[in-house]
Amino acid sequence: MSDPTRTVHIVDDDEAIRQSVGFMLRKAGYGVETYVSGVQFLKQANRGTPGCVLLDVRMPEIDGLEVQARLAAQGILLPIIMLTGHGDVTLAVRAVKAGAVEFLEKPFERTALLAAIDDALRQADRNDRGQLAAADANVRLAALTARERDVLNGMVVGRPNKLIAYDLDIATRTVEVHRANLMEKLSARSLSDVLRIAFAAGLGETEPEQPAPPSSST
Repeated sequence: MSDPTRTVHIVDDDEAIRQSVGFMLRKAGYGVETYVSGVQFLKQANRGTPGCVLLDVRMPEIDGLEVQARLAAQGILLPIIMLTGHGDVTLAVRAVKAGAVEFLEKPFERTALLAAIDDALRQADRNDRGQLAAADANVRLAALTARERDVLNGMVVGRPNKLIAYDLDIATRTVEVHRANLMEKLSARSLSDVLRIAFAAGLGETEPEQPAPPSSST
């Protein structure tokens, strides 16, 4: 059985490309899936789709750049190698700026294609590990109560217990209890553990504006 993580999705309306490149990649030990259009590929792709994509720039219905944008909008992190015809270099540069791993101009050399695919699959492996970490972090966070999440949000932006208590209009001792409970639920042994889990889930990417603490002057 072939390794699904070594799957290459060929999205090209040119049947000759799908057949010739597909044959070459299968001979090289890759799994291959082919699609006649970007629309067909988008209907089947999801966040669990393994491997990488060979994506033609110019296709009917929607072009490769639009497919790339829609994948990104859906959070599908498949690495993309853009295939271009003569004169499409400007479009290819746009694709790379939007996150494509590489672009290859047709006709491309076998060695260049295989090297690009290896780079893309290494990126896919890194993406998979990141997605798994994020998924695990979100599962853990789902166990927290709303108030525990409030306390966690304060911890993530570096607020001490006293200021978290002020922000939430609760006692400092209550914050300490929530903090102990959320650390137990997250299986965290330290603040560093808590922060790693929170950051993996995307918390703390922007720091909210916090109210000032009450003045100590009389």
